[in-house]
Amino acid sequence: MTSTALNRQRRSRELEKLTGPVDLLVIGGGVTGTGIALDAASRGLSVVLAEKQDLAHGTSRWSSKLVHGGLRYLASGQVSVAYESAAERSILMRYTAPHLTRALPQVVPLLPNVNAATAGLIRTGYLTGDLLRTAAATPSSLLPRSRRLSRTEVRHYAPTVRADGLRGGLVFWDGQLVDDARLVVALARTAAGFGARILTRCHASQVTGSGAVLTDELTGDRYTVDARMVVNAAGVWAGQVAPNVHLRPSRGSHLVFPRDAFGGLTSGLTVPVPGQRNRFVFALPAEERVYVGLTDEETFGDAPDEPRPTESEVDFLIETINTVLARPVSRDDLLGSFAGLRPLLSTGAKRTADLSRRHAVLTAPDGLVTVVGGKLTTYRRMAESAVDAALKHAGRTARRCRTRRIRLVGAADHRRLASLPQPARLIRRYGVEARDVVGDGSGAEPVASGMATTMAEFRFAVTHELALTVDDLLDRRTRIGLSASDRERAEPAARAALG
Repeated sequence: MTSTALNRQRRSRELEKLTGPVDLLVIGGGVTGTGIALDAASRGLSVVLAEKQDLAHGTSRWSSKLVHGGLRYLASGQVSVAYESAAERSILMRYTAPHLTRALPQVVPLLPNVNAATAGLIRTGYLTGDLLRTAAATPSSLLPRSRRLSRTEVRHYAPTVRADGLRGGLVFWDGQLVDDARLVVALARTAAGFGARILTRCHASQVTGSGAVLTDELTGDRYTVDARMVVNAAGVWAGQVAPNVHLRPSRGSHLVFPRDAFGGLTSGLTVPVPGQRNRFVFALPAEERVYVGLTDEETFGDAPDEPRPTESEVDFLIETINTVLARPVSRDDLLGSFAGLRPLLSTGAKRTADLSRRHAVLTAPDGLVTVVGGKLTTYRRMAESAVDAALKHAGRTARRCRTRRIRLVGAADHRRLASLPQPARLIRRYGVEARDVVGDGSGAEPVASGMATTMAEFRFAVTHELALTVDDLLDRRTRIGLSASDRERAEPAARAALG
C-alpha cells in the first residue's frame, strides 16, 4: 500500500499525473463515492475520484450519525432492506471501523401519551430488531438485547425525562458514529492507500461513460480524463451529472443543542409523534451536544449546497421532543441546526416518506453508471453494486469485492483500542492514529478556550486529511462550525493551521 496521507501537495502531484486512461472515474466525494473508490482500488483498478467541493460536503455529513440496523424499515415492510442494514452495521462495528462506532441505547419513555397498544407495537418491533441482530451475527456483548426498563432506569439513561406519569420504558441498542464526516475521510484515505487519486475542489463536466473534463477550482486548470468506466455518485446532484436520472429529494432536518440542556443524556431518546403511527423524533447525544431530529419533507427545485431546516420543522422538532421532557427546551437553547437531502429515486409514491430506501444502480446507454438512494449504513453494499455494474457493462473483470475485511485507517479490534494510552476522545476519532495526532506533544493546546479540539488535530487534518480551507477544518474535519459562536472563536486557529 502507498501512504494514506492526503494533503495539498499530494493533490497537486496527482493532478499533474492525469495523463493516460484510468480504469474508473468516480464523481462525488461523499460516503458512497469514497466507498466506491475504496472498493475499486482494493480490487486492483486504477481510480480517480473527483469532488467539486470537499469530502463529505453534502448529505454525508448531515445524517443522524447512526449506524442503524434497519428497524425503521420493518414498519413499511422493507424486510430485505432492514436485514441489509443490520448486516452492514455489524461489519462497520466489528471490523471496518470499530474506532468510529459505538453501541447506543435508545429509550422510549412510557408516558401517558404512549398507550399500551402503541407500547406493544414498539416492543414487538424491538424484538424483531433483536432477530435481525442475531441474523447478522452481531454478538449481544456488542449490542445488547432490547428489554423493558423500570422508571429508575429510564431516569438514569435520560435524567430530563418527565417523572409524572412515567411507568418505565423500552430500550433498544443500535450503532452510532462519532461523526459521519470522519467516516468519509477515513474511506478516502484508505482508498488512497490502495492507490486511488482523491481530488477535491475538482468539478466534473462533459461527463460520459468514457470520461469527463475536470476543472481545478483552485487554479482554473482543466484536465481531460479518459476512463474505461465512470460512476456517478453525486447524491442529490446526480441528475446534474446524468440528466436521465430523476430524483425526489427528501429533507431530513436536525437541531443541535448543548448536552446540558438534556440533563446529561447518555442514551438516545425515541419519542412517538403524537397522532401518527410509526413516526418518531430522536434526541441523540454526541460528545458535548445532542442532535434532535428527524424530518422527512419533500423538496423541490435545484438542490442547494447547504439545505436549511424550515421554521415549521424547527417548531415541530422542539414541540415533539418537549412532550417527554421535564425541562422543555426552546429556541433559546439552540446551538445550531442542519439538514440533509436524501437522494431518493422517484418511483411514483405519494410521499417521499413512502419511497424505498433501497439503493438503485442505473446504467445509461453510453455506460455511465449512477448510484442513488440507500443510506449511510449501507454505503459498502452500494459501492460493491456500483463497481460490479460498471465492470459488467464494460465487459471487464477484476478481483471480487474485498471491503468486508478491509479496516479503515485508524481501525483496530476493541481490545487494542481499549489499551491505547492516548485520550479517549482522540481514540474515538482517530483510533490507533491518535498517537500520530498527538505526536511529540506540541499542539496540545485547544483551538479556543473551553474547546476540546486541539491545534494538533487541525495540523493533522492539513497534513493527512486533505483540509484545504478554513471551512474544511471547522465544518467537516471537526464539527465546530455547528455552533456559530464556537466557529467564530476557532477561526483564527484554523487560519494559523493552514499557514
